[in-house]
Amino acid sequence: MPTVSRRISTIAVLLTMAACTGVRVEPVIAPVVDVKHPNVIVILADDLGYGDMSTYGGPIPTPNIDALASSGVRFTSGYVPAAVCAPSRAALLTGRQQTRFGFEFNPVGRDELSGLPLGETTIAQVMSVAGYVTGMVGKWHIGQAAGFHPLDRGFDSFFGVLAGATDYITRPADGDIAAIIPGDNLTTRTRFPISRGRQVVDEPRYLTEAFTEEARGFIRANRDRPFFLYLAYNAPHTPLQATKKYADRFPNIASPYQRTYAALVSSLDDGVGAVMAEIRAQGLEQDTVVIFLSDNGCAGYIRGGCTNAPLEAGKGTPWEGGIRVPFIIAAPGRIPAGIVDDRPISSLDIMPTAARLAGTAPPARSEGVDLMPLFAGGGQEPPHQALFWRMGPNHVVREGRWKLLVVNKSDTVQDLSEIYGQPVPDGVPATIGPLGQWVLLFDLDADPGETKDLAALHPDVVRRLSARFSVWDQLNIAPIFTSRRQYHTVIGGRRVQLFN
Repeated sequence: MPTVSRRISTIAVLLTMAACTGVRVEPVIAPVVDVKHPNVIVILADDLGYGDMSTYGGPIPTPNIDALASSGVRFTSGYVPAAVCAPSRAALLTGRQQTRFGFEFNPVGRDELSGLPLGETTIAQVMSVAGYVTGMVGKWHIGQAAGFHPLDRGFDSFFGVLAGATDYITRPADGDIAAIIPGDNLTTRTRFPISRGRQVVDEPRYLTEAFTEEARGFIRANRDRPFFLYLAYNAPHTPLQATKKYADRFPNIASPYQRTYAALVSSLDDGVGAVMAEIRAQGLEQDTVVIFLSDNGCAGYIRGGCTNAPLEAGKGTPWEGGIRVPFIIAAPGRIPAGIVDDRPISSLDIMPTAARLAGTAPPARSEGVDLMPLFAGGGQEPPHQALFWRMGPNHVVREGRWKLLVVNKSDTVQDLSEIYGQPVPDGVPATIGPLGQWVLLFDLDADPGETKDLAALHPDVVRRLSARFSVWDQLNIAPIFTSRRQYHTVIGGRRVQLFN
């Protein structure tokens, strides 16, 4: 990568951005010296289970993601601030807890009217001010209305779907497979098309492959400039659809849900491999930092198609299976290879990490930490004293080995496979239920599967973590829209009510 001059006026760039987009942008400080800064690629999987990939000891072979992990750091306690798609993405792209700006729940159709609040600064805007070309490929899911498009939020280019899901295949061929989940009829390509920029296009390719090829093209086109690429695959999110190429890799899996899901994960792994091969082909391996993670855990409504083992529960829940995700950073020449790190980190850390790599500062309100210094000097200090989550009245605190989980009690149980297509009416508030709440305490070092509630044995820890949550919660605001997925289920033998 050539040396790139960054002798620019930060104020002038910010004013130009504001005039063009109407978006209020927080000031950032651009460097005033000629320096080299690496490319940054964030690869985000969609509903990928912690226990699915061979990278994390799972049953689905993922040799390319395994290789990525071997070339860098595999985090075993990587977290996201929300257990569902849109809030998790809003937090990642802003470096701010989504509850700070009211993006607490999935929009479920309301992103057609609005999106990520315009007062929030995105990572793309920060990188653009730092002199990077910025591109997005894949699933957006944080705003479809005018002014909320990726091109309005700091990205120079966009190819993907604005909504939360769409068909992978529009022209099925012999041998292609699909496993139908209730609600799949709502996520068709007709309703949620693919766009290049602002223009809807007819995309005949298998969607995971299309996203991969677009990402490779972006890398080739910008090999001589510092770039930031946000590659947000929709795989392996529903609808469960795979071409024969990937289905044939798993002929011995009897369940159509497990087989199709495995094929989706395998196509994702091929995509990661192709992107990394392109980086090497362009001679950029030493000048590129790659971050791979999932937006949340895999979904319990796909009829056993995936697993978050050994973690409890999954997508939409505040248990570890919903919020602890695969998380890998590869940065040859900047961090050592082959590291496995159990210190808790968060996708909130991606904003400050990328900003510092670009030689600039993250917005003052960002809440993460720069992860790159974690491996300098052999330090083992945790980057976060505590991590917090709020999902309506349900909430979580993780402090070291301890996890406080407070969740509504319930006296009913629903069929989760129906949740996807039957949201509750808009405007129904998420409140503490008439039965009160479970107050649970787990020692994650000894019990990552959250099988033993220790609250009665350690009331002092419960009080301390509850007090920490109350202080943290004071900076949150009320949700800007209500939860349309309020449901009742059984987790760990307890009937609970969840909101997302």
